[in-house]
Amino acid sequence: MRLTTKGRYAVTAMLDLAFHSQVKPVTLTDIAARQTISLSYLEQLFARLRRAGMVKGVRGPGGGYKLCRKTSEINIADIISAVDESLDSTKCGGEANCQKDQACLTHALWMGLSEQIRNYLEDISLADLLEKNQVQDVAKRQHYEVHQAIEIHRHPE
Repeated sequence: MRLTTKGRYAVTAMLDLAFHSQVKPVTLTDIAARQTISLSYLEQLFARLRRAGMVKGVRGPGGGYKLCRKTSEINIADIISAVDESLDSTKCGGEANCQKDQACLTHALWMGLSEQIRNYLEDISLADLLEKNQVQDVAKRQHYEVHQAIEIHRHPE
């Protein structure tokens, strides 16, 4: 399995959204600042997440993004799949044509690994992650650091 930045960033952004949208919609600019992810990259990811029915945009002042479902109904595997990221550990993409159009010697091994990874990520929801003290502590720290940076920028000494 090769989980690229696309999948990692999508999960990170969705967890940030889940944490911060409990009060009001969250802008992609805020997520980008807290998670140090490019705004244009987030826009691409959120277009895919919106098409997958995981997030919705809220227009107008105070607008941004909200989750479309409860955090307990969104698992990590679904987020990764929504941004077209593969959870496949085989080199053939699961087609069993890895060696001369047939399964290679280790095909079953890599298929089993892919299945284990998929099952593991399907069993973890955003709600599960939000319950972790470490996640809450990091989210609060990031929020504080971004607001401190904004204040310093507004009132330079």
